[in-house]
Amino acid sequence: MAEAAPNPSAVPAHDRTRSFHLRVFGCQMNFYDGELIRAAFVRRGYREAADPDGADVVLFHTCSVREHAEERVHGLLGELRRRKRSDPGVIVGVVGCMADREGLELFEREPHVDIVCGSRHFPHLPSFVDRVRGGEERVLEVGAARAAVDQPLRDLAGRPHSWSAHVAVMRGCDLNCTYCIVPSVRGRVASRPPQEIVDEVRRLVDHGVTEVNLLGQTIDAYGRDLPRDGRPSLGRLLDQLAELEALLRVRLITLHPSYVDSELARAMARSPQFLRLLPIPLQSGSDSVLKRMKRGYDTGLYRKRIDLLKQEMPDLELVSDWIVGFPGESDAEFADSERLMQEIGFLHSFVFQYSPRPGTSAYALDDDVPAATKKERNQRLLELQRRIARQRSARFVGTDSRMLLEQPDRDQPDAWSGRSHNGHPCSVAGAAGYQAGQLLPVHLQAPGRRGLQALALGPPRPLALAPGPPPPQVVAADPSTAAFLV
Repeated sequence: MAEAAPNPSAVPAHDRTRSFHLRVFGCQMNFYDGELIRAAFVRRGYREAADPDGADVVLFHTCSVREHAEERVHGLLGELRRRKRSDPGVIVGVVGCMADREGLELFEREPHVDIVCGSRHFPHLPSFVDRVRGGEERVLEVGAARAAVDQPLRDLAGRPHSWSAHVAVMRGCDLNCTYCIVPSVRGRVASRPPQEIVDEVRRLVDHGVTEVNLLGQTIDAYGRDLPRDGRPSLGRLLDQLAELEALLRVRLITLHPSYVDSELARAMARSPQFLRLLPIPLQSGSDSVLKRMKRGYDTGLYRKRIDLLKQEMPDLELVSDWIVGFPGESDAEFADSERLMQEIGFLHSFVFQYSPRPGTSAYALDDDVPAATKKERNQRLLELQRRIARQRSARFVGTDSRMLLEQPDRDQPDAWSGRSHNGHPCSVAGAAGYQAGQLLPVHLQAPGRRGLQALALGPPRPLALAPGPPPPQVVAADPSTAAFLV
């Protein structure tokens, strides 16, 4: 189906010269939502400003998983006070999880903010701006919304020029981890119809995308909120995407151990596109800490789920999140995390020091692990993870793989970096004509500085389509403050 182009004549003249600046913090879902926000403004005739000083509308799309992320936004908001005094017409908005969590408190702390928009209301941001321009002093829209965030036909106008894309398959979370703010700010699980997802991916592939990152707070819970009769599942969605021949790689972000089953494991194993690198956060290797976190599993169940996956895919690699210094975490409980990290053998880990979050049940617990101890445990886990990653990469020396080319190697002239079929970072000597997003057959020769050195075994698979023309501007973004979604 042909996509409708924007109709400039339908855009009010006063909007055609308006500009906005968007800064995104947090996880991959926030970056995806940032693209939807950008599209909403572009469709209304706005242009995107590279810096807030040149914008009529300044928006911060926020994360509440860590205190540091929120304080960073408050610092940036503070810098805008002077601008607002000299230019009262500039509109300042706080969007996303922080808006949901703080609500009216944001207006009290930051009186120059005009819009506080929760994570389920951002598609209507341009109309909220209109309300402020029309004389409404402040706009507060948080909590549940009457309409779904994701539209049946996604507007791709806000997507950056890239061979890789994000696609949300579901929203929210039905779990109640004691440290996590996500269910209260993003709501409960809401799965998208599978045909909408497949159609969105097909349209992206038609624009030259060869890799999609499927997103969900607990993506393996996809479909479980829908009626049992004809209920979709993540495994069946992977089967449907396998029919798109020009789609070369599918990544899943992020899973929860409780929802992993044999159907999903078999679907991953038979998928020609699935990147065999799975983020399945463990958070702690101590059963007593996991119980205090209300993660819904113990280490025995986690091991069983990993065994199930590796029976189908022996070459599967894993990624975990870890929280150190959770209330009451003893030296012995932390040592359990070190032992289980070594036992499971994760390829990569994101390690965070526990940060009390208002609105979570763990906030009532005594944050009794000293900051210095949290920092030391953080460093110990990171160093252990680095050693494990080197060991795991060495296991694949001498084997063949399929490497997706991502970008020219920053350390080696005339070389390209990318990832193997199971997520190991690779570097291969570049040849004229290599392009990002191509799939290259390689032999993994030796350990390298940042992964494995690879030798090309043939030419890369030609791209079915070159990536489409870049949009006129790029969404301003900050590095992720939450490695994965949960």
